[in-house]
Amino acid sequence: MATAKKPAAAAKKPAAAVKKPAAAPAKAAAKAAPAKAVKAPAVKKANTAFMKPMTLSPVLAAVIGAAPIPRTEVTKKIWEYIKKHKLQDEANKRMINGDAKLVAVFGGKKQVSMFEMTKLISAHLS
Repeated sequence: MATAKKPAAAAKKPAAAVKKPAAAPAKAAAKAAPAKAVKAPAVKKANTAFMKPMTLSPVLAAVIGAAPIPRTEVTKKIWEYIKKHKLQDEANKRMINGDAKLVAVFGGKKQVSMFEMTKLISAHLS
């Protein structure tokens, strides 16, 4: 019985070989079509909510300045302040050690994680 299956399998191979050349031009046509469809790259619009100037609380303004700035710039300026005053914990870089100004921003906490920091800062933006 095993020998009977071998000729059947051999019969399928030539049929598959006949189908492959016919499929090749279809694949080439399919590849060419998307290339024509892509004429101009889509321009990605910036999210204007992130670029909206935010009013800072007096506590946060004491750290980074009083001018209204976007949320993204607030985070950048906080990180500049942290690095300038070397407030990032040496052992665990994810933790921020607060000085007198930052403790007021952090709601009295002396040490916060960098992820918690953004949450605490958002309370000072309006």
